[in-house]
Amino acid sequence: MDTGGRLIAGSHNRNEFVLINADENARIKSVKELSGQTCQICGDEIEITVDGELFVACNECAFPVCRPCYEYERREGNQACPQCKTRYKRLKGSPRVEGDEEEDDIDDIDNEFDYGNLDGLGPQQAAEGAMSTRSRSNSGIPARSELDSSPLNSNIPLLTYGEEDAEISSDQHALIVPPFMGHGNRVHPMPYTDPSTPLQPRPMVPQKDIAVYGYGSVAWKDRMEDWKKRQNEKLQVVKHEGGNDGGSFNGDELDDPDLPMMDEGRQPLSRKLPVPSSKISPYRLIIILRLVILGLFFHYRILHPVNDAYGLWLTSVICEIWFAVSWILDQFPKWYPITRETYLDRLSIRYEKEGKPSELASVDVFVSTVDPMKEPPLITANTVLSVLAVDYPVEKVACYVSDDGAAMLTFEALSETSEFARKWVPFCKKFSIEPRAPEWYFCQKIDYLKNKVHPSFVRERRAMKREYEEFKVRINALVATAQKVPEDGWTMQDGTPWPGNNVRDHPGMIQVFLGHSGVRDVDGNELPRLVYVSREKRPGFEHHKKAGAMNALIRVSAVLSNAPYLLNVDCDHYINNSKALREAMCFMMDPQSGKKVCYVQFPQRFDGIDRHDRYSNRNVVFFDINMKGLDGIQGPIYVGTGCVFRRHALYGYDAPVKKKPPGKTCNCWPRWCCLCCGSRKNKKAKTPKDKKKKSKNKETSKQIHALENIEEGMEELAIVKYTGISQMKLEKKFGQSPVFVASTLLENGGVPHDASPASLLREAIQVISCGYEDKTEWGKEVGWIYGSVTEDILTGFKMHCHGWRSVYCIPKRPAFKGSAPINLSDRLHQVLRWALGSVEIFFSRHCPIWYGYGGGLKWLERFSYINSVVYPWTSIPLLVYCTLPAICLLTGKFIVPEISNYASLIFISLFISIAATGIIEMQWGGVGIDDWWRNEQFWVIGGASSHFFALFQGLLKVLAGVNTNFTVTSKGADDGQFSELYLFKWTSLLIPPTTLLIINIVGVIVGVSDAINNGYDSWGPLFGRLFFALWVIIHLYPFLKGLLGKQDRMPTIILVWSILLASILTLLWVRINPFVNRDGPVLEVCGLNCD
Repeated sequence: MDTGGRLIAGSHNRNEFVLINADENARIKSVKELSGQTCQICGDEIEITVDGELFVACNECAFPVCRPCYEYERREGNQACPQCKTRYKRLKGSPRVEGDEEEDDIDDIDNEFDYGNLDGLGPQQAAEGAMSTRSRSNSGIPARSELDSSPLNSNIPLLTYGEEDAEISSDQHALIVPPFMGHGNRVHPMPYTDPSTPLQPRPMVPQKDIAVYGYGSVAWKDRMEDWKKRQNEKLQVVKHEGGNDGGSFNGDELDDPDLPMMDEGRQPLSRKLPVPSSKISPYRLIIILRLVILGLFFHYRILHPVNDAYGLWLTSVICEIWFAVSWILDQFPKWYPITRETYLDRLSIRYEKEGKPSELASVDVFVSTVDPMKEPPLITANTVLSVLAVDYPVEKVACYVSDDGAAMLTFEALSETSEFARKWVPFCKKFSIEPRAPEWYFCQKIDYLKNKVHPSFVRERRAMKREYEEFKVRINALVATAQKVPEDGWTMQDGTPWPGNNVRDHPGMIQVFLGHSGVRDVDGNELPRLVYVSREKRPGFEHHKKAGAMNALIRVSAVLSNAPYLLNVDCDHYINNSKALREAMCFMMDPQSGKKVCYVQFPQRFDGIDRHDRYSNRNVVFFDINMKGLDGIQGPIYVGTGCVFRRHALYGYDAPVKKKPPGKTCNCWPRWCCLCCGSRKNKKAKTPKDKKKKSKNKETSKQIHALENIEEGMEELAIVKYTGISQMKLEKKFGQSPVFVASTLLENGGVPHDASPASLLREAIQVISCGYEDKTEWGKEVGWIYGSVTEDILTGFKMHCHGWRSVYCIPKRPAFKGSAPINLSDRLHQVLRWALGSVEIFFSRHCPIWYGYGGGLKWLERFSYINSVVYPWTSIPLLVYCTLPAICLLTGKFIVPEISNYASLIFISLFISIAATGIIEMQWGGVGIDDWWRNEQFWVIGGASSHFFALFQGLLKVLAGVNTNFTVTSKGADDGQFSELYLFKWTSLLIPPTTLLIINIVGVIVGVSDAINNGYDSWGPLFGRLFFALWVIIHLYPFLKGLLGKQDRMPTIILVWSILLASILTLLWVRINPFVNRDGPVLEVCGLNCD
């Protein structure tokens, strides 16, 4: 699509559509200047011929008619101009029709007898028909919805294999265009027939005998021979020593059924690697033993209360029961852990044949950003550069950058990025460097001369590094300029005010930086498409934050490129492995299992984190243990970035249903069983006529599927789907854009080739308008799901409920890397946002506890989703349980009575089973003990702070309607290694963990002092209480280090608040101590005679 490198801004609701930064005199032009005349029949734009002139159908009156309408009128109509009634002459490029005069001056033998592909109309024509609905309604032609009510003729051709079928009439042995093909596939005029009158089958080419299309005809044999020839070309046989002349083969050997499996290109593109039985069998055994031990543990705890501390005992038992349930929800989804292996060489053999265009599917990449002050433009630029330089065919990659803050800084930075990409992309592909984000490539401490033998590499690398340093200077200058906003707002280079000066009230904006004609890299090669998108925002409309921005990108990309697959990355997650898209395609394009895969999730890996990972930013336990376990069930959950989607699954369609094997027949059961179930079986009994009909349909289905395999590319299913769903229902689901509605029916993607740039731009502006989603299913059943700030969990959950499965891909080189908040405050705010989203889902109708039954969601997968929305509630028992040790030390009481040998055995067995489970998980997950322990520590830290506040805010939102603002996590630039690790930012999230630390430390001091005063006998009971308190303090140790910071001093406000709360709680406990006898002190007679 050529926009001349100009910014497109407009509002569909306000009927605005302008071009900014025009080439002629830098003025705003109307969109009509981009296009020529419009066809007076269908309303489409009239094309430009190869000579650069406007197409003219009638040389007498020059009545505006497009070429498709002209050819349709000559082939099916009265062959005359609608205005002057002059007979149309054949023009160069059009096929000859009956009645044309002999032409000696036109040398056009290639097109003279070209009637096009009339074997059937594909979904592309169906899409064009949907696009033309609006134009037909304006020209008096019946709309699609009106024609859907007409009855369809049932004379659908039935294909036979060699033998005549007596039940099939002879007129159905040919391929006949079904009646529904006659309307809606192109926007040509046609007479409107009476619906009561049955439509007669029409042959594809009337001049030819219809019998030549039947099976056994010359045409059919030719097609079969062509298909065999194509298969022969694809077959690459593994050569065996001692074979026929060194491994050669003749045509007869193609009949060997084992031969295709010897072909590397026909092998599966991936495989599952289950965990070895030597690890997984003991792991499952220990889980079962742990369940048994838990049963015995609770049996003992409930039957042995502590009478003198009944409140403490009851509270502890309730907390322990909750922890046990939470453990079950977390543990059992890890019952079937697997890993996967991909075969990139097989993918290339299958879809990238030498000398032929690549058959890999197209991919649209979404990069989302909001605030350039918190998400530095340099980081976003590196992410975009890594996308543009990915190892994938350039014509099949399109990068869409969503600027939800409508910031001119982001726009200008993207403009600079597009210029630098013209130099960076060819450099990456020439020398195959990794990673392809320049910031991280130039800062890695490795020998860049290793494995580089190209003599010009050193010289070009130095030159490219200088270019990048200059690029950074320009970006940083833009950031410095943007610090102070002018009073009148920003203006563009031509003096036009920036449309996004008001962040909450601005039109939609689209700018195609790369991908349009004339923009190539420095070597003259084509570049991937780069599009800037900022959706329209107006007061009074709900914009749904990131989820709404992603849905706007879905619609824009569907109008402009409509790739069948989408990659979603955050602005700070660059592509670290240039073959990441190919890794995903090994699952998506696998002919055996790819059709049911809705998305491929990659693990998140991070740069710039300290070696000890104090706050568990890497989250290794979740990504390397939990996600592998889910991959063995129905697939991993969606984590918001680094995920390749199937566009069709995001549209809310169900997964393709796998045919079940035939069940047991009645002959497999005894006669008495049949008598017992007779009434049920009678309902399912079928008459011979029904069985005969079913057999007939089954054979027909086999024949049709065989034809699809031969043709390899026919897409009749899209047409059937289109005819089965009315236009009104589609618009109610997807919105009022005919172009976008048509694109949703194309499962393999693509846009109409004859669509004009002006019409696509109008549709693109319409689909990002703020009111487009009103009264549609966007955010409910289609696209990213609304209702939570963690839209990723909801979106993946809905797709799994539709029967789809997901895949977890862990390549040897991490596919994506990002930046994480490494200081304590930012990390807690990030966890707070995640937990708040889970609380919102818990109170919504999409809660996995009660939603999605009867669909395709598996039970263990449901356990995982329940755990993902329930875990914030664990903060309440966790806070209480961490307070119990201090209370026990201060009061001298304990939650467990004096234990016996049996109880000691149970407690020791429980601790051993917990340790054994963790050790085996670390073995099959490849996780180190440091990462595992940091995860355990931060589970307590986050539960005592962020999760508790998220629960409180969620309850306020549901009960009182108090909304919380979405806080973007800062992505700091590399200003020094771990410079932010010791940066302290005040937040109320720090108060609860600090209070827990202080009261437990005070409790330890009080308990030890009491033991010293009371003598040797008090040390035994003290041991259990001390162990309990030290368990809490050790888990909170990273939090304590974060508070002290690099200077080993605590902020005054934290110290004051924590001491105050600890003192109040301590004094309050002394005042209302329930364990003191209320009847007064017990007086005993002194044994000494003081007299």
